Amino acid sequence: MLRALLLATLPAILSAAELTIDHVTMAGPDLKKMQADLATLGIRSEYGGPHSNRATEMAITSFPDGSYLELIAPQPTADPKALAEHYWSAKMKAGAGPSAWAVRSADAAVEVKRLQTAGMTTGALTRSGRTRPDGVKLDWETATVGPGPNGVFFPFLIRDFTPRERRAFPSGKPTTSDFEGIGKVVIAVRDLNAAVARYRKAYGLAEPVRQADAGFGGQLAMFPGTPVVLAGPLPNAKSWLTERIQLLGEGPCAFILRGRNVSAYKPVSKSRWFGNEISWLKATTLGYE
Repeated sequence: MLRALLLATLPAILSAAELTIDHVTMAGPDLKKMQADLATLGIRSEYGGPHSNRATEMAITSFPDGSYLELIAPQPTADPKALAEHYWSAKMKAGAGPSAWAVRSADAAVEVKRLQTAGMTTGALTRSGRTRPDGVKLDWETATVGPGPNGVFFPFLIRDFTPRERRAFPSGKPTTSDFEGIGKVVIAVRDLNAAVARYRKAYGLAEPVRQADAGFGGQLAMFPGTPVVLAGPLPNAKSWLTERIQLLGEGPCAFILRGRNVSAYKPVSKSRWFGNEISWLKATTLGYE
């Protein structure tokens, strides 16, 4: 069975100073089931309401630093055509778990121009939104970066027109205070060197630090000061990363949270990445079986 590593924790010292995470997305076929799976880890989520695309609905776990984990699945009465055309349709159907991520942008138009100047392709700025269960309307714009599906290899840009706090904190405060926020996005890639070059070109980054993790099954490249960790399959070895990429393409395969009060959370395994211990909270098969 194909694994999808979901969540891990690491000490709060590895915060990201650049590419500020707005939110990360986990996709599946059934929102209530996804919420229940997260609750078994001790992490609560709040229903956030349907999107205006007539295809998806979401739940949210928000953190004190303003980042949040989005659970996304088809609406019970989704329009079949709209759902089939959704950029994460295959990921929802497969129960991919980690699927995409977004970064905050104070001026998305300016950032789009900067990326284009750096030789990157971007999508048009697109207005979107949703209405919370309490009737509060949320309004934002997004833009894709790169040729792939929205927010999969590169993060997509998001800028709010309504106050961002209304989107990040539906109850007026973080959903949990056990974690500071989302610290790292681990992106499964086919060719690690090629992926490193693409990120350096897009964001003007210095060379990453690298290591291999046989237990994780990958070669890792982390850009210091950013939330980005690229993970390529180990050479000459059968890897769950290879299987995942073959099924779903390149994209997030794990999200790492910065810990605050996590003594009550029991890891299923541990890793040591770049001098820091990571406690993996859960690994599961695609489809949440």
